[in-house]
Formats: sequence, structure tokens, C-alpha cells
Amino acid sequence: MNIATLFAEHPKDRTAIVAGADRITYGQLETEVAKTRGVLTSLGLEPGDRVAILCATNFRFVRAWFGITGAGMVAVPLNPQSPAPEIERELASVGAKAVIAGPAGIAVLEAIDRAMVPALRHVLRPSAVALPDSIDLDAMRSEVEPVGIVERSDTDLAALMFTSGTAGAPKAAMLSHGNLAANLNQTASTGGRQMRPDDVVLCVVPLFHILGLNSLLNYSLFIGATLILQERFDPMTVFDTVRDEQVTVLIGPPTLWVALSQVDLVPGDALSTIRIAMSRAAMIPDRVVEDIAGRFGVRVLEGYGLTEAGPGVIIALEDDTPVGSIGRPLVGVEIRIIDDTGRDVFVGDAGEIIVRGANVFAGYLDDPESTARVLDADGWLRTGDIAVVDDDGYIYIVDRSKDLIIVSGFNVYPAEIEEVLAAHSGVADAGVVGVPHPHTGETVKAFVVAEEGQEVEEDDLISWCAAELARYKCPTKIDLIDEIPRGLGGKIQRRQLLDG
Repeated sequence: MNIATLFAEHPKDRTAIVAGADRITYGQLETEVAKTRGVLTSLGLEPGDRVAILCATNFRFVRAWFGITGAGMVAVPLNPQSPAPEIERELASVGAKAVIAGPAGIAVLEAIDRAMVPALRHVLRPSAVALPDSIDLDAMRSEVEPVGIVERSDTDLAALMFTSGTAGAPKAAMLSHGNLAANLNQTASTGGRQMRPDDVVLCVVPLFHILGLNSLLNYSLFIGATLILQERFDPMTVFDTVRDEQVTVLIGPPTLWVALSQVDLVPGDALSTIRIAMSRAAMIPDRVVEDIAGRFGVRVLEGYGLTEAGPGVIIALEDDTPVGSIGRPLVGVEIRIIDDTGRDVFVGDAGEIIVRGANVFAGYLDDPESTARVLDADGWLRTGDIAVVDDDGYIYIVDRSKDLIIVSGFNVYPAEIEEVLAAHSGVADAGVVGVPHPHTGETVKAFVVAEEGQEVEEDDLISWCAAELARYKCPTKIDLIDEIPRGLGGKIQRRQLLDG
């Protein structure tokens, strides 16, 4: 099947996408996407060719995504805010023959050296933006004949998604039509509180990120819901949109929920229409879940996934899920938690999550060594994430294995210390790393952002940790900084802390 067929059976007059002042029905979406397929085909591009997307979270991205995949080509979603050298490397590494850019991506395309991207033949841009050696996509769309969807097999590539994932430096994860479709079906088949056709879903997650792409864009349209696209995250705009559009589903990283919990100028019923609230892409502090529940009466549930799994793996869909748990595996996704020898751990013991299922990717593009490090011959994907499971089957993330700190032979997980620091009334955010120590091998160093208007002292924070943690887990040094560096998904960039 082709992933671009996922919304074909919905009523044509139902609203599919709301983007700014535009409200696009499922019928209009089908027509608009068919025109984009027509443009790509008229340029001589063929099934299997790689076409990059440099668009913000808007309808231009949606048309590009379904136009490329529907024509049987391979979509390569990229961050339009990335620096030119990074875009050059990514376009060159996948052999992109074309790129569809919105206004947000034009500046970076102007700065790239086209000689560094020898396969690139076509740059398609909006009418309102000038760019040398480019094609006016808007004008072409009005001239070409719409083209039908190209049939694809489950193993045919649909997307190349750049990720540092489980194996270091960024590389292109190969996701097939079958991988993406399987994850949609796995999610829909799992019980609990599910998205429905009458839901209004707010997306403030970048669509070039796998969470925004498959878990929000694709899944919302697969179900037949209405998806509202918001290009830039602003807490007050989120509250306004929830009220004005009667939003029922809000999914985003922990940073979204932290920001919403800190807004004072909204009433307690500001999220009263929300029936599904989820935090994804990184661990959310328990106190944020409790703050949102206390202020707005909304339970934020967690989920877990990674790009290499399309991304959904584990999800909480019931309000009685314990706070701090990411839930249970999706239906059709196999999960094991293993120790260093590859054996399953006992209940309550920490181990690495490994995953198997039709959603698991085929590997990293042109990188068999990195692929072999994370994907074994039996199809098990090593996630690099450490978890425990309780007697009821609920899973709790402990940390990433690559972030592990070893102090005098004892394992220390940064997330545990970060949660303790974040519970201090004077701490707004915290990040923890391991640094060399002449006696213990490594020691714990923390970086803390103080709450606005408050002062915190290093000795006070160390004493706070000592009251909550074993001695070997306590930071021996704490630096006060202005901001904890985080990636697009909200994960702490520990390397930047070490380098900074």
C-alpha cells in the first residue's frame, strides 16, 4: 500500500486541515495533493527518487509530503532552520534530486553551495519568493494535470528521517510505507482512550520530526479527525486555539506542558475541552503532570517511541496509569527488557528496551555498520533506553544507556538526579552529566536554571540532593546557567553541557 492513501475513504466535505485562515476539507486535500504529484511527475522524477521537504508546520508541508509519497518517491523531511552546511550534507547524503521549499526554507537554500549537492536538479519554491535557478511550484500546480497515486509495496521506502537515534552522529533512518502504516494500525488497535473522527487535534510539533509526521499528521488523517497546524509554539496561542477551535487532543513534548503549566493569566477551565493529553519524545517530570492536573483538571499521559520504530512503541491510554509510567506496549509491538548479557531482566530490575515489529525500520541509509549495531538478524532493535517494568506490566523509563554515569562501579542515571533537582522550589530546569574523577572514575555534575526571580545556592542544592539520593548519586559540582540545551524533541543535549 501507499501511505498517501490513508485518508482516501473519509467524507470529502469533512475538515481535514486548519492552517491559519485556511480550512481544507478531505476532498480539497485529495485534489491539492494530486496536483503536487502532477508537478513532480512532469519534471521527470520517478518512483524511488529522493525529494526533500524544507517547509514549516503548515499546509505546504502536508501537500509536499503526500505529493512525494503518493508519486512513489522518497520524502526527506528536513529542518528549515538548520544551517546551510548541515542541509548540504543531508541533501548530498541521500542523493536528493529535488527539494520543495516554503518561505521558511528559502534562506537556507540561498546559502547552500549547489556544487556540494550534485544530484540536486530541481528546487521548487512558492510564487511569492524569488530564488535563482528555481521553479515556481505554485504556478506549475495550476498548469499540470493531476496524477494518480503510485502503488507501492510494504517494503518500498516512504521516508528518510535524519536522527542521531541510538547510534551517535545523525544518519538517515529508512522507513518504508509498511513501517509507517503498521504503526498507525498498531496505535489504533491498542485499547484505551483513542483518537476519533470527531476529534480536533492541535499540532505544535515540527512535521519534519517523526512525532509530528506519523503520530500527529498521518494518524489524525488516518482516523479522519481535524488537524490544526500551528507553525510556532507560543503558550498563550495554544490556550487561545484550544478555546476557539474546541481542541480535544493535545500532544507534544514535555517542554510544551512545562510552558503551559507556568502561564498564570488563564482560568482553570482553559483546557476543559481536552480529552486526550499526551507528552511524548522525552521524559516529563512527575511534578509537571501533577501541576497540569491540579490547575486544569487534565491528566497528561506519556508515550514512548523513537524514529527507528516509526515512532510509537509504548503508550499510556488510561487515566489510572501510574504517574511516571509510559504505559504498556502497543498491540503488535514486541518488547523485551534485557541486561548486558542479552537475558530478560526480572520485574523491577533495570535493563535496555529492545523492540520488534512491523513498524521497525530497515536500517540506516548506506551505513551497514551502524545498522548492525542496533538491529540484529532476528529484527530486534536496540533502543539504548533503560527501563523497568512493574508487576502490573507498566513500564518506566530510567534513562538512556549512553548517558549512564559510573561512579565507583555504581550505575547512575542522570534523569533520576534531574527529577530530584527539578523538585526544588527554586529550580526551573536541570541537566546532569558525568565528568572524569581521579578517585571514582566519574562523578556527577549538574547544571541548573533558577526559577525567575529566585536565587539558589550550590551548597543548598547539593544538600537537597543528599537528602533524596544515595551519596554516590549526588552532584559534587553544580553550575548555574541560563538555559538547558535541548533538541527538537525536548531531550537534553548533554554533549553541549559538557562542551559548554
